[in-house]
Amino acid sequence: MSVSPTCNLLCDESTDDIVSMDADICSDYHESFDHSLIDDEEFIVNIFNSEVDHQKQGSELLAKYRKLPELVTSRQEAIKWILKVYSHSQFRPETAYLSVNYLDRFLLSHSMKPGKGWQWHLLSVACLAVAAKMEETSVPNLLDLQLIEPSSRFLFKPKTVHRMELLVMSSLKWRLCTVTPFDFVHYFISKISCFNPQRDGFGSVFSHAADFIISTRTVIDFLACPPSTIAAAVVLWATDHSVDEQNLGCFHKRLNKDMVRRCYNLIRKNRSQLLHINSVQKPEHVAVNDKLKVVFGGSCDD
Repeated sequence: MSVSPTCNLLCDESTDDIVSMDADICSDYHESFDHSLIDDEEFIVNIFNSEVDHQKQGSELLAKYRKLPELVTSRQEAIKWILKVYSHSQFRPETAYLSVNYLDRFLLSHSMKPGKGWQWHLLSVACLAVAAKMEETSVPNLLDLQLIEPSSRFLFKPKTVHRMELLVMSSLKWRLCTVTPFDFVHYFISKISCFNPQRDGFGSVFSHAADFIISTRTVIDFLACPPSTIAAAVVLWATDHSVDEQNLGCFHKRLNKDMVRRCYNLIRKNRSQLLHINSVQKPEHVAVNDKLKVVFGGSCDD
């Protein structure tokens, strides 16, 4: 089947490809991370160079969503389903982030009608399936993936999802490896003042930061923030550091400090929503002083 970026969402599929309209019938990430990259200056500079196109794309998406607020509601429902499956499947955090990234980039070049629930759900399944294939070593088959969250009214045949995957990838011009905050977060955690990744539990800090990074996808204002600024702001917030000049100076000279401040203020402004998303995903986390506070071996004030 030939797939064109200009074809419509359905790819001439009929609703017969929905198996059911009633779903009732139907090792920690940080341990695999190469920590030698933390001190690799060339690596982090290359990542900064690769994110230059993000701000324009993010601004275009934000403008579209503000112009068409009805899309935001449908987008929120799609993200809600993606995050439920992500949490249940214990996927890597990049998988959840990339799923929403693919969904947003697809919507930038396609018109979707709000209220067409089965179309939105098909798009969500396809975006998650593609992201999982990019990031996971083990991926459930497409029927099992859909049945993980049985509250959906729709269940699609694998061939229908495969066709939607092709349309998504074609619409993204096959640019599936995109820069995300996760490309920066390890580096930034290692640079934050008074933090020793060997002593202070790198995995715990990363886990908290990852939850916040994923939850930023539920607030459209974060679309205007480049990945590096989201990573820096989240690391400061999750480790209970202020967004002052000294802490910002710990990160990297290429970092846009003003944008980090804006992103940090967005976290503060939307903290109730972000904390709610985190509590749904990881109910064992405890909110302290309106933040997911990390317990360190020592304090910067000691």
